[in-house]
Amino acid sequence: MRAVDAAAVRAWATSCVTVLDALRADIDRINVYPVADSDTGSNLLYTVTGARDALTRYESGNPDDGAGAALAVFARGAVRAARGNSGVILSQLLRGIAESVGDAVVVDAPGLVAALARAERTATAAVARPVDGTMLTVLAAAARGARDARGEDVGDVAEAAADAAAAALAETPHQLAALADAGVVDAGGRGVLAVLDELAGVVAGRPARNRPEFAGGDDPVPSQGKLTESSQPWEVMYLLDGMSDLALPELRDRLSALGDCVTIAGDGAGSHAVHVHCADIGAAIEAGLDVGRPRDVRVESLAVAGGSLLGGRAVLAVVHGRELGELCRQEGVTALACDTRDPLSIDRVMRAVTELRASHVVVLPAGAETTSVVEAATERAVTAGKDVVVIPCSSPVQVLAAIAVHDVERRAADDVVAMAEAAAATRRGELLVAAEDAMTWVGRVNAGDLVGFVDDEVVLIEPEVSASSATVVADAAMSVVERMLSAGGELVTLLLGARAPEGIDAAVAERLARAHPEVEFAAYQGGQTESMLTFGVE
Repeated sequence: MRAVDAAAVRAWATSCVTVLDALRADIDRINVYPVADSDTGSNLLYTVTGARDALTRYESGNPDDGAGAALAVFARGAVRAARGNSGVILSQLLRGIAESVGDAVVVDAPGLVAALARAERTATAAVARPVDGTMLTVLAAAARGARDARGEDVGDVAEAAADAAAAALAETPHQLAALADAGVVDAGGRGVLAVLDELAGVVAGRPARNRPEFAGGDDPVPSQGKLTESSQPWEVMYLLDGMSDLALPELRDRLSALGDCVTIAGDGAGSHAVHVHCADIGAAIEAGLDVGRPRDVRVESLAVAGGSLLGGRAVLAVVHGRELGELCRQEGVTALACDTRDPLSIDRVMRAVTELRASHVVVLPAGAETTSVVEAATERAVTAGKDVVVIPCSSPVQVLAAIAVHDVERRAADDVVAMAEAAAATRRGELLVAAEDAMTWVGRVNAGDLVGFVDDEVVLIEPEVSASSATVVADAAMSVVERMLSAGGELVTLLLGARAPEGIDAAVAERLARAHPEVEFAAYQGGQTESMLTFGVE
C-alpha cells in the first residue's frame, strides 16, 4: 500500500480494538508505573473502543470521506472516551496524527512521517511532567524510526516506526527503577507498540507482528499483591468544555500543585480530557470549574495492589532547551528540559525527583543559576527522606561528561565520584553575541559583538560587522578551542545553539582535524539560546 485511505483507517481502528482486547490482561499485569493499579490495558482498550465506535457511527453517514476526516473523528472519540493516564496519552497520539493529516484524502509515506512526529509532540505536550521509560519514550522512538525509514511506501514507514518502538520498549526497564525492580517493560509503551504494529499490518495487508519477546507470563509481578497507601490516593478525571487556550497553563499549574500524573488532552474541537492523581478531589474539580465546564467526572481509588515502587537509582539532568534534553535522554538518563515557556522552578524539580520513584537520585544541573534552584529543591527532598545528591555543573557540556561515565553497575557512591570528577575535569567555553555594551580585560565589547569565553573569562572579541559570517564564527570557535586545548585534551564536544550558523559544526571539525588530528570531535544540537556555541574539552 502506497497510501493510507479512509478504509485503512477503519481497518486500523478495528484491529486496535482486537489486539488491545487480546493483550489487556498481559498489559494490566505489568502495570507498575506510575501506580501499580493493574488497569493500563483496560484503560487503553476502553479508550480505543470508544474511538472506534465514534468512527463507526460517523462512517455510517459519511462513507465517502477521506482519511483525514476519518482520523479526526477517531481522535475526537478517543479524547471523549479516554480512561486513565495511558488512555489520555493514546488519545493525543491519535489527535496529533489527525491534525497533521488535516483534510487529506490519503496519507502517503512523507505524510505518515510528519503525522508520527506531530503525534509525539502533541502527546508530550499533554503531560505536565514527561518521564523517560514510558509510552512517550516509545512514541518518540517510533517518530524517529519513521523519519529514518528507507523506502517510498507508507508500509516501510509504518514498519520502521513499529520496529523502533519495539527497541525503545525493550529499554524501558533501564530507564525506570519501578520497571527494573518488577522485571517488566512499560505497560503503556506496550500498548503504543501494539497500536503501531496494527498500523503496519494494515498498510502491508498482513497480520500484525506477534512480538513474542514481550509476551506476558503467568507469574505475579513483584510489586503487586498487597494494598499500598499513596500520598495521592485518588485518580480524578473529567471532560472540560469551554476552556480557552490561555487558561490551559493555569489549569496545569493548579493541578500539578495538587498532585501528579497531570495530563490535559484537547480534542481539537474545544473539549479537553483532564486527569490527575491527587488527595483533594474537590480542589481538582474546582480547578476545572474556574476555567471551564467539567462533565463526566470520574473518581477512582489508588489504594492498589502492589508493594512500594520505590527502589533503584536514577540520574536527572536539569537543562535548558528541548534538543539538549532529548540528547540527555538518548544517553540513557532522565532529563528535565526548561525554556522560556516552561521555566525552571523549585516545584518542578521536586516533582521530577519524586516521579522518578528511585531510592537514590543524582541530579546534574547545567549552570550556576540552575544549580541554585536544584539545591533548594533537593533540600526539601532530603528533608522528606529521599537520598538525593547534586553534582553542580557550570555548563551543559559538563553534564554530558558526567553522563558519559555514569555506570549503573558501580556502587552508588563510586558512581557519584566518577561523575563529579568527569564534570570537574571538563573545560568549558562558549561563543555568544553580546546583548549590551561592556568593558572586559581584553577590551571593550559592544552590543552585537561576538564574544568568546573560556571558563567564564573573555578571551576573544569579534566586531558586530562580521559576527554573522559563518567563516568568522568558525575561526573564532577554533580560536577558543585552541586556548582550551593548550592545557591538553583528547575530546572536543560542540553544542550548537539556536543561533548557530548552518554548517558550523562541519567547519569546526575540518579546522580541528587539520590542527589537531589526534583529538576526537563530537557535535550535537543543543538548542540553547544564551550562547551560539558551547564547547567542552576533556
